[in-house]
Amino acid sequence: MSEDSCRVDVWLWRARFFKTRSLAARYVEEGRVRLTRAGVETRLDKPSRSVKVGDGLVFAVGGRLIAVAVEGLGERRGPASEARELYSPLQIS
Repeated sequence: MSEDSCRVDVWLWRARFFKTRSLAARYVEEGRVRLTRAGVETRLDKPSRSVKVGDGLVFAVGGRLIAVAVEGLGERRGPASEARELYSPLQIS
């Protein structure tokens, strides 16, 4: 894995959308995360798939549809304020 990408399960965990990395991995394996890169949308099916800065992610958690743009990859799972810097919300059309 290069320094300009990150596993999707790790990124979802670092961004604090999931409490554990294994929960994030299971969620991705169930095909519940969609990735948009360069205008092409794909359904992610493996936690090892990578995300890069500029990618868009769409998924539903707790009955809410979440659409975010990846702004950073992070080095660790830090406090919520640090996690919020990893993404920006997207408008869902």
